[in-house]
Amino acid sequence: MSETISFPVMSKDENAEGVLATWFVKTGERVKAHQVIAEVMVDKVSLDVETPIDGIVTLLVEEESSTRQGTPIARID
Repeated sequence: MSETISFPVMSKDENAEGVLATWFVKTGERVKAHQVIAEVMVDKVSLDVETPIDGIVTLLVEEESSTRQGTPIARID
């Protein structure tokens, strides 16, 4: 079973972008449910992103890139 992880929606502006500040994992790494895998920032507010399930992570967005809220940033297989 796969699970897509999206950039969190942290602003009421649906077109708002944030920055994927840091990845704490690499593509191909095994992750556990509720493990923090990234830090994102929107309007100077940071938030940790956790994985919802155990599995192997595939990163879809590069670190330090501007990303629209709600955009898929990783997949867990």
